[in-house]
Amino acid sequence: MNDNSRLVFSTETGRIPEEKVKPQRPAGDGIVRIQRQTKGRKGKGVCIVTGLDMEDAQLKLLAAKLKKVCGCGGSIKDGTIEIQGDKREVIKAALEKEGHTVKLAGG
Repeated sequence: MNDNSRLVFSTETGRIPEEKVKPQRPAGDGIVRIQRQTKGRKGKGVCIVTGLDMEDAQLKLLAAKLKKVCGCGGSIKDGTIEIQGDKREVIKAALEKEGHTVKLAGG
């Protein structure tokens, strides 16, 4: 039998569900970085906020606050917050008000 084979179906119990492993996010250094990115977005710019060591629920709440402060849309992808438009200064002020150490990264 192969070492890399896995049981998918059994005649006794039927289909065996796959175990989903939650990917681990790399731990940050305590500094929140905000960068502007347009690559792969048809010229539309977004601000990407990285370095937040938070659970998904907390991250979602913070993203909602930032979107409200900036007055624009955004999303959460892979533990980072994406805010539409170039709102780096507004995001920086809002995060510093919450007690985070913030740096503007990139150009």
